[in-house]
Amino acid sequence: MKAVDVMGVRVEMPTNKPIVLLREADGDRYVPIWIGAPEATAIAHVLEGVTPPRPLTHDLLLTVVRQLGSSVERVDIVRMTEGVFYAEVVLGSQRVDARASDAIALALRAGAPVFIDDSILDEVGVAVAVEEEDEVEKFREFLDQVSADDFEDPGASGEGR
Repeated sequence: MKAVDVMGVRVEMPTNKPIVLLREADGDRYVPIWIGAPEATAIAHVLEGVTPPRPLTHDLLLTVVRQLGSSVERVDIVRMTEGVFYAEVVLGSQRVDARASDAIALALRAGAPVFIDDSILDEVGVAVAVEEEDEVEKFREFLDQVSADDFEDPGASGEGR
């Protein structure tokens, strides 16, 4: 397992599908994960420091976990099958199966680290060379400009992966 940083969310063109971008913490590989609009909004809210007036689903789940005397220790993205990422939320000695997008949103709220299986990084990780850093900087600038509202889509099916 390798630690990853959540770089942000964006809408991938031309499909208009949101993605969350993960970066290998001690390396140069990036992993894009296509997610649903509600999960993109949930992740963007945390990254932007937005506090909703009432708890959203991931906020509620974290509150329940804490009220039951547990904590989110980490999130492991454990496998990828046919383009779908599978994760586990680690609560003490318990591991809970989750969609990667939901697990990432929960980890961000809990301040918990996110890890990804080495085999996934080897299969889909994209190394960004030094000369491509300008593109990464452009992406960071985009993230500074984007709002969680940009991911709202009332007609979306919520198919986050």
